[in-house]
Amino acid sequence: MNFLVGLTGIALSLAMIKYRSKIADMVGSADWMMKLGGVYNVILLAAFAIFIFSVATVTGTTDVFLAPILWILPLPESPETPTF
Repeated sequence: MNFLVGLTGIALSLAMIKYRSKIADMVGSADWMMKLGGVYNVILLAAFAIFIFSVATVTGTTDVFLAPILWILPLPESPETPTF
C-alpha cells in the first residue's frame, strides 16, 4: 500500500510541475508567497517536498526522513500492544 501511495505522490508532484501555471491561476497569489519567490516558486517547492516524501515512503525510510522533526518535537511514545 505504501508503494502505491508513494507512486501516486510522485505522479502528483510531476503533474504539479507540469501544470504549475494552471495551478497558480487557481490558487492565486498571497503576500507570504512573495517572500518565497512568488506563487510559481511555492508550487515548485511544494512539488519538491511531495516528491521527496513520496520517495521516502516508497523506500520505507520515512522514519529516517522525519527523525530531525522528532528530535525537535518529541512525541509521547505509544503504549505497546500486549501480545497473547
